[in-house]
Amino acid sequence: MTWWFESGHAADLVLAVIAGEYALLVTRFGWSPRRAALRLLPGALMLLGLRAALVGAAWPWVALPLAASLPVHLLDLMGRGPGDARRPARPVRSS
Repeated sequence: MTWWFESGHAADLVLAVIAGEYALLVTRFGWSPRRAALRLLPGALMLLGLRAALVGAAWPWVALPLAASLPVHLLDLMGRGPGDARRPARPVRSS
């Protein structure tokens, strides 16, 4: 199992799941491609940094995607409106 992480394949699997999530958000849930990308890209960039660290890449290849994730995350936050606040899926019933 060690080779799975040392080769970066664990991060690759999670990146593939994120790509599938992007496709679902755009095609099935009607999100705009920009909105879905801004929502998922910060996590994908952090995973790229993790992958670089796992395979022993030089430190700039670890630091660059991590540093790039912050501005993308801030763009996502700036683009969210008041309707994007979390709401419960259904009313909470008290006993």
